[in-house]
Amino acid sequence: MTPEQVKQRFRQRGKTFSQWAREHGYQPQKVIRVLNGFDKGNYGQAHEIAVKLGLKPQNN
Repeated sequence: MTPEQVKQRFRQRGKTFSQWAREHGYQPQKVIRVLNGFDKGNYGQAHEIAVKLGLKPQNN
């Protein structure tokens, strides 16, 4: 899924990124940084966020 697709999905559901972040235990700034490409989500918490948002596949 692309960042634009994720953003559209949020708009369709009427949910903000801040709400989602709090529900999942993340700082809203970190979620927004991943969505906007400032954090690539290659490792650590940024990677967890990218996986949960559907931007990256889950590594087994």
